[in-house]
Amino acid sequence: MDIFKKLSGELIDIVEWTDDSRDTLVYRFQRYQNEMKNGAKLTVREGQNAVFVNEGQIADVFKPGMYTLNTQNLPLLATLKGWKYGFNSPFKAEVYFVATRQFTDLKWGTANPIMLRDPEFGPIRLRAFGQYAMKVIDPGLLIKEVSGTDSRLTAEGITDQLRNLIVSKFTDLLGESKIPALDLASNYDELGKFIADRVRPFFAGFGIDVTQLLVENISLPPEVEKVLDQRTSMGIVGDLGKYTQFQAAQAIGQSGNNPNSAIGAGIGLGAGMAMAQQMSQTLGQANTGGASAVPPPLPGQVSFFVAVNGQQTGPFDAATLKSMIGSGQLKRESLVWRNGMAQWTAAAQVPEVASLLASGGTPPPIPS
Repeated sequence: MDIFKKLSGELIDIVEWTDDSRDTLVYRFQRYQNEMKNGAKLTVREGQNAVFVNEGQIADVFKPGMYTLNTQNLPLLATLKGWKYGFNSPFKAEVYFVATRQFTDLKWGTANPIMLRDPEFGPIRLRAFGQYAMKVIDPGLLIKEVSGTDSRLTAEGITDQLRNLIVSKFTDLLGESKIPALDLASNYDELGKFIADRVRPFFAGFGIDVTQLLVENISLPPEVEKVLDQRTSMGIVGDLGKYTQFQAAQAIGQSGNNPNSAIGAGIGLGAGMAMAQQMSQTLGQANTGGASAVPPPLPGQVSFFVAVNGQQTGPFDAATLKSMIGSGQLKRESLVWRNGMAQWTAAAQVPEVASLLASGGTPPPIPS
């Protein structure tokens, strides 16, 4: 036995832990045979708790502060050891320091895609990731359920389990919400709060609380994103005819700026004529609205639609209406309509048509 180590272990009377690792959750104070002197000084810094364990049983828990260890401030330990009249130096106990500060920038994410049924895309796969923060709220429970007798427990030693809990609850919540994939980005804050509320009871079973949970991104598979980008591009292009005109004009301009190229030297003449013809056709279609488009009436002329055999015909100008009156297609009781009228009306009740009926129609029978 190392006599110096034994003597130094009994003579050291300060119990403290300076955390320089930034990722340690639980640290067991190293002491020769776990022996401490009566009246030893215990220093617990902010962001720490000290837990005394005797033969596997959690005794006393100390919050931040400085303490002199004796039977007065170790009541549970004194009860467990059966000290009725105080204790003699040294006494034995394991001391675990537990970090109670917040542990931030912890990552979570889906290892495999989540299969969902989307109202717009149908069955899809989604991936998601984000960050969360946690802190220890019950040091004794953490030691009992997670750390045990380990001399050191880091955040990495428990984050895998916590991450699995988050992903499981996130998947369940995403399926229940039935939010369309394209609307998920506007619900990141709400999703983060809902998931935090769902996982909090499970975290509490380890003596831990989740103080914040963020959803950073929910993404579609690359092949779906590619199709979505194409769909977005089509929406940006808008009028395909105008886009074709623009492309043709650009191509002609580029060929003109490069006379040494094949297009500029010879082939360019034929290609330019073809482009010009295409552009002319496109312009013609854009201006007329297509081959089947009907030109509007000349300015100043009033045109009417006429109901013939229950079918809408027209619009007809005044000359055509007179011809229809002469052929008997348009009569006094025929229904007519023009822009601005509230409803179809008998021709005889519309002044413009009534005047045509009077001038060019067949006279009514002579009264008897």
